Amino acid sequence: MIKGHADSGPYGQDLVCAAVSAVTIGTINNLEKLTGASPQVVMDEVNGGHLGCQFDKAVSHDTALLLDNLFWILKDIEGSYSKNIEVQVQKNNIDLD
Repeated sequence: MIKGHADSGPYGQDLVCAAVSAVTIGTINNLEKLTGASPQVVMDEVNGGHLGCQFDKAVSHDTALLLDNLFWILKDIEGSYSKNIEVQVQKNNIDLD
């Protein structure tokens, strides 16, 4: 779940927002292409600042690997822009195939 705004620059010039959006949307788009997974995607297309995806069943190893990759990219961004992004882990009850 991505929520809130980075506010690291003016609208249209916010590099943190652009980076987070690119890697998150890219990962979600590639989940289906590379693994066949079809997450349910929720976003606020009017106000922005909200993007989430969830799976209705256990995810494959490849899907989990892509999601882990997204997590570590976001952690890298957080390492450089900690005033603008905070990555939190939410524990879930999904078992891997």
